[in-house]
Amino acid sequence: MKLPRNFYKPLAIGAPAPLRELPVRLERMIHFVPPHMEKVRAKVPELIAKVDVVLGNLEDAIPIEAKEAARRGFIEMAKASDFGSTGLWTRINALNSPWVLDDLVEIVREVGGKLDVVMLPKVEGPWDIHYLDQLLAQLEARHHVQKPILIHAILETAEGVKNVEAIASASPRMHGMSLGPADLAASRAMKTTRVGGGHPDYRVLADVAEAGASRASAQQDLWHYTVAKMVDACAANGIKPFYGPFGDFSDAGACEAQFRNAFLMGCAGAWSLHPSQIDIAKTVFSPDPDEVRFAKKILDAMPDGSGAVMIDGKMQDDATWKQAKVIVDLARIVAAKDPALAAEYGL
Repeated sequence: MKLPRNFYKPLAIGAPAPLRELPVRLERMIHFVPPHMEKVRAKVPELIAKVDVVLGNLEDAIPIEAKEAARRGFIEMAKASDFGSTGLWTRINALNSPWVLDDLVEIVREVGGKLDVVMLPKVEGPWDIHYLDQLLAQLEARHHVQKPILIHAILETAEGVKNVEAIASASPRMHGMSLGPADLAASRAMKTTRVGGGHPDYRVLADVAEAGASRASAQQDLWHYTVAKMVDACAANGIKPFYGPFGDFSDAGACEAQFRNAFLMGCAGAWSLHPSQIDIAKTVFSPDPDEVRFAKKILDAMPDGSGAVMIDGKMQDDATWKQAKVIVDLARIVAAKDPALAAEYGL
């Protein structure tokens, strides 16, 4: 086991020192771009102003014959644009694939200084993070990258979920985690072909009131347990949890409901796989203006967070002060990027 004093030491001579705190960045949506498609790459400069993160996808959904073109396209896309405050990420191929080494070597060599985060799929345990951590340090040192490239893990196997706490604490490079529901469903032998969201057959029935009476029924959330476990592991280690993909682009209402569940449970954002999901994520993962105004009342009434006060007929104390601070702190980050919401928040 690595000694605590060595945890924040660079893993290669000449590599940048690991960060002790995550950068404060707005990441409501991680927008996936297939970089092997030239017509999509051409829209990236316009996309940068609309999203919080642009991710060049090299893994699932990229045909085998297009893997190298996707890698080249991502490098071209990264070189061609100024991303400003918008994050630049890539999802590399899995560690057991024949493409992953070239993904990392070529991307860090060509655009390592612009790359914020590497998203690693199918993470099984801390050993996967340790391997990528060491390799990134070696590549950063070789190519004189000045800031550490962070790692974002996707939870999409039963073993990964079992080891979620060890993954979250595996490296100071850890940025966060995303739920990968489709691969996770297959790993668990779940009986669904949906990509995220609920299932109409996963439900509970009310007790029988009387013979022949109809029984109320409610659909349940297939992902509640896993999201909660991921959120706890991330919060305990100071990194960010995210909901992953919602595959039914035709059902905006269900997408919004799934995103909102994740937001309320503590997730910082979600993936947007289709342009229609950008505004859904932007709306859901920005705090409601009424909630912000009420939270500001609490903070104003209790400047040092101590004691107890009554506001609008509700008792507020140090615990609700902490809740209010979470909302107002997020609102300030959102307001810095979104003038319209800044005006609604009064910030």
